[in-house]
Amino acid sequence: MPERANRERIGLKFIAGGFTMPVALASPADGTGRLFVADLPGVVRVIGADVDGTFLDIADRVVDLRTGYDERGLLGLAFHPKFRENGRFFVYYSAPLRAGAPEGWDHTSRVSEFAVATPDRADPGSERVILEVDQPQSNHNGGSIAFGPDGYLYIPLGDGGGANDTGRGHPPGGNGQDIETLLGSILRIDVDGPRPYGIPPDNPFVGRAGRDEICAYGLRNPWRMTFDAGGEYRLFAADAGQYLWESVKMIVPGGNHGWNLREGNHAFDPDNPRESPADVPRTGRRGEPLVPAIIEYPNANQPGGIGAVVIGGYVYRGKALPGLVGRYVFGEWNRAGADGDGIVFAATPPERAGGMWEFDEVEVAGSRSVGAYVLAFGEDAEHELYILTAEERGPTGKTGRIYRLVPPPPGFT
Repeated sequence: MPERANRERIGLKFIAGGFTMPVALASPADGTGRLFVADLPGVVRVIGADVDGTFLDIADRVVDLRTGYDERGLLGLAFHPKFRENGRFFVYYSAPLRAGAPEGWDHTSRVSEFAVATPDRADPGSERVILEVDQPQSNHNGGSIAFGPDGYLYIPLGDGGGANDTGRGHPPGGNGQDIETLLGSILRIDVDGPRPYGIPPDNPFVGRAGRDEICAYGLRNPWRMTFDAGGEYRLFAADAGQYLWESVKMIVPGGNHGWNLREGNHAFDPDNPRESPADVPRTGRRGEPLVPAIIEYPNANQPGGIGAVVIGGYVYRGKALPGLVGRYVFGEWNRAGADGDGIVFAATPPERAGGMWEFDEVEVAGSRSVGAYVLAFGEDAEHELYILTAEERGPTGKTGRIYRLVPPPPGFT
């Protein structure tokens, strides 16, 4: 990470608290300005000028969570592009292992559609299951579903969990490199087509080898995936690393994004994961080119490492922070050597296409840092950004908070 004398500075305006682990924020373009926040144990809360309460509670459908640390739970929330007219929205959550799943596997990831009962309350009985994917281990679940500018629903899935993309539920070569499994991929489906879902005809593997649902593959754990609301409307995904490298990928349709041949832009050896081999592979197992990461930094396991887990963010398209416009704002779960001190970064596009994005730490007014674990970012209908935090490592307590990114107060230096 380059060191610069004049880093961007922001303030954090408190919006709401009392969450356990807020991991997703969405704001439908329905003119109300409401924010909807998904809390890991299974509750979606609605926050507005005249409302603050439970929108949806499916905690009884979510797998039992481990309070010390857990990557399962209610992980994603997306509103249909025509939500104002049809009242449809979608969630991604970790359900108990379904009947017929492979014996000994951990849980089933579920994407479901719900409908509203009143403007500020969903109908929990309206659930229609869209997609279920069995998971061999508890971690690496992705989950930040989003509608693209094309109107299709995108679903990021991790490699199935464990470590190194090996072991139970991981074929030789890993799920990330296997185009016959949905794990380790970003899916693209049509929720307005045939039930349970349709396949967009221009998906990369339609009519040839590979699962028709796959948009892109070669991902370990895409923890928070977002579309740029302007420019070329590109898709960004932060891919949590193994032991050495954290990275952000710009997703290419049909592209192989490297895992587990690469960790970030470095070579990866699942038999020796704590050392990066010198010979970096350029192609996948079928001879296809590997798509490089646009951002990479050393994990806290390395000397001089920055932090533990990269947290995906957004390209800023709001008005409150002109110095961030067009830059990718993302984060780090916890600073190296700290205990609950996340970081906000701002990355700048390269002058030449295909280059790496340079990034700097953003200073936070008051404390110069976030002072809690950073779990996710959110964007409202006006394209202003929010940061979702918690003081606990796992789903326990009520320390989760939502802040809006705002200009720093006068005099902050």
